[in-house]
Amino acid sequence: MSSDYNPPQDPLDILHDDHEILIVNKPAGLLSVPGKGEHLADCLIARVQAVFPQGLLVHRLDRDTSGVMIFALTRHAQRHLGLQFEKRMTQKTYVAKVAGILEPKTGTVDLPLIVDWENRPLQMVCHETGKAAQTDWRVARYGENETRVKLTPKTGRSHQLRVHMLSLGHPILGDPFYAKGADLTDHSRLMLHSEELRVKHPDGGATHRFRAKAPF
Repeated sequence: MSSDYNPPQDPLDILHDDHEILIVNKPAGLLSVPGKGEHLADCLIARVQAVFPQGLLVHRLDRDTSGVMIFALTRHAQRHLGLQFEKRMTQKTYVAKVAGILEPKTGTVDLPLIVDWENRPLQMVCHETGKAAQTDWRVARYGENETRVKLTPKTGRSHQLRVHMLSLGHPILGDPFYAKGADLTDHSRLMLHSEELRVKHPDGGATHRFRAKAPF
C-alpha cells in the first residue's frame, strides 16, 4: 500500500453498543487494522479503542469497502463471535455496483481462490491450490451499463467478492485492484458496501441483525 493513504476523518458511526458488542459503520478508505509503517497506523480498531478501550477485533473489511463491522467488548464475546465467523454461522449481505448487465438475475460463483504471489495483495482463481470460495448473487436493479447486486458470501476469502465478480466479467466499479479504464476512473470509491450482518449475541444466543444503508 502506497504512502498516499489519506483516510476519511468522519467521527465513529456507531450503530449499536451494549455490554458485549459494538457495531460500527466503517467508511470506505479506512483500514480495519494498522498497516506496516507509521503512516498506516490510523485504522478503525484504533479509533474504536480511543472511545472503547476494551474493544477487540473480530473480523475485517478491506480498506476500500464500507459498512457493518462488529467488535467485541469482552474476551468472552470475542471468542463467541470468532467461532461464529469460523464456523460460517454468521450471515453477511453486501451491496455492489458492477460493470455491465449481469445476467441471469441470480446465481452462485463457486471458484477457489489463492493469493497471486507475484502481484500481492491481489488474489486469483486457482483450481489446483486455491481454497474453496462461494458467493451467491441477486440482481437488485439494472442501470446504464451497470448492475446493482446483492452479494452473499458463503466463505470469507480475501477479495472474494471482488474476484468472483471479476470472474463473471463484471468487475466491481471503482475497484483499484481489479477494475480498469472507465470502470475504475469514473468512480470515486470501490462500489462495495457491507449492508447487513446477522450474528448470535454472545449473551444468550439470540440472533441480531445489524444494517447500514449503502451510501451509493
